[in-house]
Amino acid sequence: MQKITNIVLMLVLLMLGGAFGYMLFEHTGFWEGMYLTVITITTVGYGDIVPVHPAGKVFTVLLVFAGVGLVFYVFGKITETMVEGGFRSIMERRKMNKKIARLRDHYIVCGFGRIGQVICEILKENNRPFLVIERDEEVIKEIEKEEYIELHGEASDDDILLKAGIQRARGLIAVVSSDADNLYITLTARGLNPDLFILARSSGAHGAETKLMRAGASKVISPYYIGARRMAQLIVRPTVIDFIDLTMHAGELGLRMEELLVSENASFKGKNLMESGIRQKYDVIVVAIKRAGEKMLFNPGPDTVLLPGDILVVLGQYEQISALEKEV
Repeated sequence: MQKITNIVLMLVLLMLGGAFGYMLFEHTGFWEGMYLTVITITTVGYGDIVPVHPAGKVFTVLLVFAGVGLVFYVFGKITETMVEGGFRSIMERRKMNKKIARLRDHYIVCGFGRIGQVICEILKENNRPFLVIERDEEVIKEIEKEEYIELHGEASDDDILLKAGIQRARGLIAVVSSDADNLYITLTARGLNPDLFILARSSGAHGAETKLMRAGASKVISPYYIGARRMAQLIVRPTVIDFIDLTMHAGELGLRMEELLVSENASFKGKNLMESGIRQKYDVIVVAIKRAGEKMLFNPGPDTVLLPGDILVVLGQYEQISALEKEV
């Protein structure tokens, strides 16, 4: 854009210089000089106005050499920029569509506001595949800067959700600004994929959570309610909150709480906690076990048998948990 601006500025200066030149050498008025300049540099040459003074003729020759070349250069550059810009846009969109087509078991984040941005950061930190659906073109530019996979459009549109791969997605997160929009997104997503996990944002308004659950949301979160509870807990139980922050946000620098799925290939499947050696070998604490169809078991005993499909909630150092992940 800056290049085009500079070129157009040069063209304007040339036309003004030509007009003032003819005013000086041919004693024309400003607009007559401008007219003569335009028909000269564009090689139209109507012949109704022609230079008659020797100095004016010499000036015209110089103007032709300078002006014609500049005019062709200007239009060439403008055309080149427009063609390259359109071609680049098409190629980038094709590249993005290929990335979307390759996504499997991914999350669809609807909305890139303050909450959506944090969610995307955490998904990226934990290597979870995801894409963002956003309708605001200015926000799309911000998403592109983050190099996230994005899709421009309405998240409640069937075609947009299908293009986002909703039928092969693991979950959808509806965090746009209003309850009504999140409700429409939830209804549409549930209709397209009955088994999809849907997490919806609620403003906390009366009845909003009930309507979202009725529309098909798997979980409904109210950021205001959670924020208020957290602020109160910081006053009532500050040490507990500090510990939770340490385990949830320390990342590679300290403690980490993580959930691990026991697969069929796990080296300790069918063994109890004592036999598994999880505590002795990895120095990791199994805080809880979630088993399909059963309540979550907190603080399981050493004789608790680990079965394929169990989800272990573990607490330990980042390096130890990373090593344990390779065993499950």
